Amino acid sequence: MNERIEKIRQRIQDLRAQIELHNYRYYVLDTPTIPDTEYDRLLRELQHIEQDYPQLITADSPTQRVGAAPLKAFSQIVHRRPMLSLSNAFDDVEVEAFDRRVCEGLAVDNVEYAVEPKFDGLAVSLCYENGIFKTGATRGDGYTGENITLNLRTIKSIPLLLPVENPPPWLEVRGEVLMLRTDFLALNQRQSAKGEKEFANPRNAAAGSLRQLDPGVTAIRRLTFFAYGVGQYQDCHMPLDKHSHVMAYLASLHFPVAKEGGVVKGLQELLAYYQEIEVQRARLPYDIDGVVYKVNSLAQQERLGFVSRAPRFALAHKFPAQEAITQLLGIEIQVGRTGALTPVARLKPVFVGGVTVTNATLHNADEIERKDVRIGDTVIVRRAGDVIPEIVSVILEKRPVEVQVFVMPEHCPVCGAKAVRLVGEAVSRCTGGLFCPAQRKQAILHFASRRAMDIEGLGDKLVEQMVDQGVVRTPADLYKLGLSALANLERMAEKSAGNILRAIEKSKHTTLARFIYALGIRNVGEATAKDLAAHCGNLDRLIEAGSERLQQIPDVGPVVAQSIADFFAEAHNREVIEQLRACGVHWHEHEGISVLAGEMRPLQGKTFVLTGTLPIMSREEAKEKIELLGGKVSGSVSKKTDYVVVGADPGSKYDKALSLGIAVLDEAGLLELLQER
Repeated sequence: MNERIEKIRQRIQDLRAQIELHNYRYYVLDTPTIPDTEYDRLLRELQHIEQDYPQLITADSPTQRVGAAPLKAFSQIVHRRPMLSLSNAFDDVEVEAFDRRVCEGLAVDNVEYAVEPKFDGLAVSLCYENGIFKTGATRGDGYTGENITLNLRTIKSIPLLLPVENPPPWLEVRGEVLMLRTDFLALNQRQSAKGEKEFANPRNAAAGSLRQLDPGVTAIRRLTFFAYGVGQYQDCHMPLDKHSHVMAYLASLHFPVAKEGGVVKGLQELLAYYQEIEVQRARLPYDIDGVVYKVNSLAQQERLGFVSRAPRFALAHKFPAQEAITQLLGIEIQVGRTGALTPVARLKPVFVGGVTVTNATLHNADEIERKDVRIGDTVIVRRAGDVIPEIVSVILEKRPVEVQVFVMPEHCPVCGAKAVRLVGEAVSRCTGGLFCPAQRKQAILHFASRRAMDIEGLGDKLVEQMVDQGVVRTPADLYKLGLSALANLERMAEKSAGNILRAIEKSKHTTLARFIYALGIRNVGEATAKDLAAHCGNLDRLIEAGSERLQQIPDVGPVVAQSIADFFAEAHNREVIEQLRACGVHWHEHEGISVLAGEMRPLQGKTFVLTGTLPIMSREEAKEKIELLGGKVSGSVSKKTDYVVVGADPGSKYDKALSLGIAVLDEAGLLELLQER
């Protein structure tokens, strides 16, 4: 039984890692590498496993959150009310199940729904104070988004002043930013005339335009906004009975709303609307990838409530992908920024989903074997989700005699490091994370990120320049940079270069946990890095520990242990680490307690809750110090809580701690407790 649970736990870890990676690529970088259908398959598998084994659900699971973290290029805005995503349906049976759940949840036989097209754009939040547009943000991770106010102000379809005499003190309007097809074609014509790269589709064009640091660039890209609902509001004269009435109210405030929206009753009318919009799809001025159903009554929405990542009262019904037939000319290996070796099919050009397709993803070796794909085959290719093409199947009756069977390489085609495929994982990965050219930019960005070495100012564009110009090849090269090398880069004056160098110098003093996390070892996130630092005690012990010894550490299973062992087995990775230490990167070597010596951490079994603003430490720093000594930090107060750490403006958690008689500490008290232990 334990062996079975361990296999399930390993599969959960792999699914979570894949989903988080694709969340980052899709929601943050706007460079997705798998079709929506493949992402949905991964998420559904994880959801089903966690439903069957609820004891394995953890707070960091993608099923417990919405999307991905915001970029650091913009300041951040915390949404007053989370911007949740929608559950998806892909066939009539799933829609029928949704309607049945709604009816059972409301104890009625028939439900009225508001229906509308599902825009293929970027969700944003617009906040108005006393009728004036004040701030705008992306969805981000659903709780915190990027502050893109200046860019949103350039979109002419967004009213800067609400046309009412007595506007509400506060109104948050939510909707989608997208690019109309005509504007997309005009943009690509301009890109082509200037000899610049054309955008793949309107969504990518809109995403790239909305995240420009220069609002002037956004202004000339001609973006469009459509409202689809409201978030928080105060003293608003908006009708509070039905969603359709809310949409009419937003239209009266001069917000664009989809004219194809409407109201239907029951399952049959839902499906009829879906079929109607699917027929209209090609004639619409913008791209859509399905339709959205929402229970129309706001009171009924309130009764139905939410699951962890989506409302129970709404559903996105996706359109099927578009397909075509062509020939597979060859298979090449693409090494991703995280070291994943992905087989890519080179196709005879074919027009599908509105574009000419020459490449398609084959995902991994298992998919190639499962679909029996061979070089020379005639294949069905699909632009799944209207984004990335994939090979659906092979037409076996058209298979020529001379087809070739493809075999995945045992070494990375870019750097020559060993390619490994861990148990439970679907893809092979290059183990040369710190030196592989294909992973160079990602490795350095991760190394410098806030939760790793925290090198302020070292963002995407600067790292891209440094790597492309050969200034930096590994993270160790960051600590060898001189002022002139940095100052000579584009948009990098001497003062800015000096700030970067000071940030790099400051990062030399770190913690062992942060350093381990910064190495970017496969399957080693922040929590695991902290466990490794705490239990191994020093880096050399970690490097020398083999897979079997690493599995003695709690929560480190065979997959994680093997990832760590493979990483340190590469001599080039160890060489980069030695260079980092030689450059002065250091931490307290006595930090942590060796689990191999059978010792316990002093705060093991103690639960803390942090509330309010601490005077000196950030809450993240406080959490890190507590976890380093084995304590657990929870988000809510209960009878099992041992300490509540209180800062300024603590809120209800402080009151609950007092009512339950739980020990309350201020920052000084926490530091004293940590020092004692």
